[in-house]
Amino acid sequence: MTGAIWNLLLGLAWVLLSGDFSGLNLLVGVIFGYIALLLIEPQVDSLKGYPARIPRIIGFICFFIKELIQANMRVAFDVLTPPWHMQPGVIALPLSARTEMEITMVASLISLTPGTLSLDVSDDKKVLYIHAMFLDDEDELRRSLKHMEHRALELFR
Repeated sequence: MTGAIWNLLLGLAWVLLSGDFSGLNLLVGVIFGYIALLLIEPQVDSLKGYPARIPRIIGFICFFIKELIQANMRVAFDVLTPPWHMQPGVIALPLSARTEMEITMVASLISLTPGTLSLDVSDDKKVLYIHAMFLDDEDELRRSLKHMEHRALELFR
């Protein structure tokens, strides 16, 4: 978190020093700040791992947008075609997430994806119950959701 704060401060310093108060200039400042932090990371212990996190975040955003588009297309196809293909059901997904923030992030991402909805977390916080519109292949759905969880957890660990 320290790296993100320093990156934002460097971006704001860029904006102030350049005198151009636009969003694009702030983005340029954040990029230059990131490059500066990348260069000084070996000397500053509190920045360890920060530069590697940004490419993972960008990769996850691209991955999630792809998943979101695929899920939207599947739901839209099912809604627009006369015979419905959905087979709704509830599954239990064993969680690799440990903290409440990680569990909340995974459950939110699953709920944001059309066709799936996080229902509940077990008392021991090891299982997430999910309602799925398309439960024709339970193992494939479970693999897909575990992959999404794994990608999300890479951002925090």
